[in-house]
Amino acid sequence: MLKYIKGNLENIEGVAIYPMISLVIFFIFFVILFWWVFTATKEHITEVSNIPFDNNQNEDTL
Repeated sequence: MLKYIKGNLENIEGVAIYPMISLVIFFIFFVILFWWVFTATKEHITEVSNIPFDNNQNEDTL
């Protein structure tokens, strides 16, 4: 099964760039996520973690 897919992909010119592009996108996403986690303030993390327990907001929307 894999040899059929590999054979088709070998015939496409410039196909080797797509795995590199996806790796770069993946790496950039996680670097930004890592940066955001370490720069987030303690107050913001506490506020966001308490959202499921906030009954006042749920009552206002009903």
